[in-house]
Amino acid sequence: MFAAASLKDTFTELGNRFQTDNPGVTVTFSFAGSSDLAQQIVNGAPADLFAAASDATMKTVTDASMTAAAPKVFATNVLQIATVKGNPKGIATFADLAKPDLKVVVCAPAVPCGAAEQKVEKATGVTLKPVSQESDVKSVLSKVASGDADAGLVYVTDVASAKGTVQGVDFAESAQAKTNYPIAVVKDAKQADLANAFITLVNSDIGKKTLGAVGFGTP
Repeated sequence: MFAAASLKDTFTELGNRFQTDNPGVTVTFSFAGSSDLAQQIVNGAPADLFAAASDATMKTVTDASMTAAAPKVFATNVLQIATVKGNPKGIATFADLAKPDLKVVVCAPAVPCGAAEQKVEKATGVTLKPVSQESDVKSVLSKVASGDADAGLVYVTDVASAKGTVQGVDFAESAQAKTNYPIAVVKDAKQADLANAFITLVNSDIGKKTLGAVGFGTP
């Protein structure tokens, strides 16, 4: 299964449950930025299932006719500011991230979290000058948690999964960049039946509870 980096904790948990419910089945994940995963699938990388962190990155795969059926959105997400634990710089708003004395990291524009960040910039008129643009949200989170950056823009679910290693700061404009998470079985998947069964688990009450526990919204 190819899945967005922001799904790592929840999908790993669901994957373990799936293996328990299906003795003899081994679930193997490849977690990374959705844009990278989409391109790998288009280039022929073997995958049975793709869960993306945006409609745009899933479109890369559907435009190449690489899905067995139309993707379906199973969750939503919004951005949140992640700060060093304790928020020593007193960051309270999105505009604060533009202060010249702050080291801010974001996702690269091609990655869904980066595209969402740019939507917020356009909506607010605030232009950020990040010290780096990362390939996925986990890399942004890691730089903030280690103290290499004062703050970063990640998903609210990533802050929840960080279990206190960073601090989350909500900002009103995040609602203007809500992200859909679509999922689809890859065309000619070798394990199409199991892939469809995993989608059923994701959309079940158990799946929704697992996703909701870290802040994912419902479609």
